[in-house]
Amino acid sequence: MNSHQYHNFTMGRRKTGLIFNNPQLSAGGYTLFAPQTSNGRVYLIDEQGEVAHEWQLPVRAGRDAVILPNGNLGYNGSHNTSANLYPAWDIWHGGDFYEVTPDNEIVWHYEDIYHHHDAQWLENGNLLYTAASPLPADIASRVVGGDPRKDGADGIIQSDIVKEVNRQGEVVWEWKVWEHLDPQDFPIHDIFDRRHWPMINGLSETKDGLVLMSLRTTSGVIAVSKTTGEVVWHVGPDIVAQQHTPIELENGNVLVFDNGNLRKGSTSPYSTALEFNPQTKTVEWLYKDSFPSAFFSPFMGSAQRLENGNTFICESAFGRLFEVTSQGEIVWEYVIPYFNEYPKSLEHIIPGKHNSLFRAHRYSKQQFPWLNVNN
Repeated sequence: MNSHQYHNFTMGRRKTGLIFNNPQLSAGGYTLFAPQTSNGRVYLIDEQGEVAHEWQLPVRAGRDAVILPNGNLGYNGSHNTSANLYPAWDIWHGGDFYEVTPDNEIVWHYEDIYHHHDAQWLENGNLLYTAASPLPADIASRVVGGDPRKDGADGIIQSDIVKEVNRQGEVVWEWKVWEHLDPQDFPIHDIFDRRHWPMINGLSETKDGLVLMSLRTTSGVIAVSKTTGEVVWHVGPDIVAQQHTPIELENGNVLVFDNGNLRKGSTSPYSTALEFNPQTKTVEWLYKDSFPSAFFSPFMGSAQRLENGNTFICESAFGRLFEVTSQGEIVWEYVIPYFNEYPKSLEHIIPGKHNSLFRAHRYSKQQFPWLNVNN
């Protein structure tokens, strides 16, 4: 890297790797992450920030990777010939799914060129994910908010279909946004274009058979009954702002990574990890930095409640992974040291070198019985 590149590469000048570890208060275990620019490399690191295992997938990460109950890796890759729906599409689509063994043997593969953002590998072996689909014209005409000056020349507004597919690739459940949401009740933020409404960027299932869906361009989380398709509850922009990864907790509350873009009443954006009660629509727990703006990811991000009550947080845009206690004390912190560029087709949208990732996951040591055998 020449001198000019170094001086313009702020993130690359900062300390990376393990920043801090308090083993007395940390839940410990292994951390899994798949950087967006690592060309298909997936890393599992231990408590000391050392790489315990690696996988090499055929395509770069579209979104994230997870450890499945059988010990294999579930990988959400970026499809090389995905649909070309609008300029920013290539940033957040996936669509090339793999299940691979610890030895990197591919045992399942599934493709959908319309997939974008999140996907969940369910306990029954099925895959739950979001795919883009054009809004019917009569419904598209009723979309409100957004900046019409940024509309695409074709006038098409993409929307979302949530699908569940089995191991044979058959669709066993499907939910279409426009059949259940009224656009007037879910206005797009004024500064956004209207090319995608409401852009479901996060999914998960609850123990009672609800599907939690995070709505990016409107700021909100909804819970949908898999049985009836009905929207059971909705938490909107008075609680969350540009959030990701809604997950039901043992107490019935929902944990999200709240990005904080366009937060009501705030002129200086900052991110939080936020737990809310979906029935009372009240915030029950919140983590933010003591100087709020020092913790901020304008895009992507995740939060995970650990078994000891700590919360594991992924500050995606800057590759920063950290664990906090319920009192907000940081007890483990790591910054991804692997920087690279996004594909050439995206350099005008997201230039430079990045260590960013969609989300990261923490696992207990007991979930890797094969690890000591292979390493």
